[in-house]
Amino acid sequence: MSETLSLDLLDRTAGEIVAALAAGQASALDLTDAAIARIEDRDRAINAVVVRDFGRARQAARAADVALARGERTPLLGLPMTVKESNEVEGLPSTWGSPAFSGWVAPRDAVAVARLKAAGAIILGKTNVPPFLADWQSTNPVYGRTKNPWDLGLSPGGSSGGSAAALAAGMTPLEFGSDIGGSIRVPAAFCGVYGHKPSYGLVPTRGHAPPGLDGGPIALAVVGPLARSAADLDLALGVVAGPEPHEAKAYALNLPPPRHAELADYRVLVLDQHPAAATDHEIRDALDALARRLDDLGARVDRSSDLLPDLAAQHAVFSALVGAAMSRGSPGGTTMNAHEWMNTLDAQVMFCRRWAVLFASFDVVITPTFGVVAFEHVDEPDGARRILNIDGQATPYFNQIAWPGVALLPNLPATAAPIGFTRGGLPIGAQIIGPYLEDRTTIAFARLLEREFGGFKAPPALT
Repeated sequence: MSETLSLDLLDRTAGEIVAALAAGQASALDLTDAAIARIEDRDRAINAVVVRDFGRARQAARAADVALARGERTPLLGLPMTVKESNEVEGLPSTWGSPAFSGWVAPRDAVAVARLKAAGAIILGKTNVPPFLADWQSTNPVYGRTKNPWDLGLSPGGSSGGSAAALAAGMTPLEFGSDIGGSIRVPAAFCGVYGHKPSYGLVPTRGHAPPGLDGGPIALAVVGPLARSAADLDLALGVVAGPEPHEAKAYALNLPPPRHAELADYRVLVLDQHPAAATDHEIRDALDALARRLDDLGARVDRSSDLLPDLAAQHAVFSALVGAAMSRGSPGGTTMNAHEWMNTLDAQVMFCRRWAVLFASFDVVITPTFGVVAFEHVDEPDGARRILNIDGQATPYFNQIAWPGVALLPNLPATAAPIGFTRGGLPIGAQIIGPYLEDRTTIAFARLLEREFGGFKAPPALT
């Protein structure tokens, strides 16, 4: 097979690549070699794939070719891909962007990584993150700075910024990240790709923890896929979702199908304002345009509802919960006594119930993923002193966690999808929030938007 054909295949969706491999149009080894060559070429400027495992990837590709020749077929057989650095991959370092963990090597695969491999995926390496996954940039003292393929002077987002940058730059057709404060959805929006935050607990998080820790699930935290198409999100979710192995002996996952097959049948609530976070007018304009187009197609589109939970009150509960979850072990971290923690969890349950009531009348809620598009790299070490300029006003940097938090506190699925571009040509993303455990509805809605209005476009420098 020609090198040109292998490179062309890399720009197709993961599902199309798997189908091409199954049809004998390419070999897994040739495709893996092409992916490696592209990483070595394009990543010099971007610095997204910071842990490389090319030798073992080639071995896995040879094994995949043997399996393909035997007629074996699995959902990702022969597909080269990367995963976020914080996901444990046996034999590879996992530092979470901190020098304190330099030299730590994972003794086993994370549950989700093991499922990707069992489905036939070939792990090329791991992608960059900020220290302790606590930023919407992907810069750290271990691996350096990852840059946005749309503009090297801009952040690719975080904490799965290396994931989104590698996807947008065509270095990988599929990625696997994590999200506790927008870490899948914000990078997807900044780089113009797709990302899915699963319903809490849908995908096991074991093997995604600071090095050396192996305890229970972290409140709010999820792991999930990023891709260049909504269909690939569904493909990957089907591979990784399901109970922990020790629980699977008692029950199996049976996700409900999407609520509807056409956009015209959806009941949609579109929100563009949050009491805790400002939103740039170009993002609000893009959401307005999307709402009008959905209305023109026959969907029922509302811009407000009395059923919407109090977002300010919800954000206060979310801030307490995420503060405790993210700062565990830090000297100045958020602390609360056991009864305060229980009261916070009770408040979380109340909001989960309110959202369930709303989703009896609506199918999806569309909001900004973040209040701005990709911003210039920020080097200010003190997060409290960082600002984002939104429509000429200086706003606190971390206020923006409010938009990702809309779906996080009530444990809801949320799919990030590109919906347009700024006048300056940068991607604009939205998040599609759906009912708990109805992940296939939000992904299907994103897929319908992609069909009707278009989806991922490669950055100009790469076309």
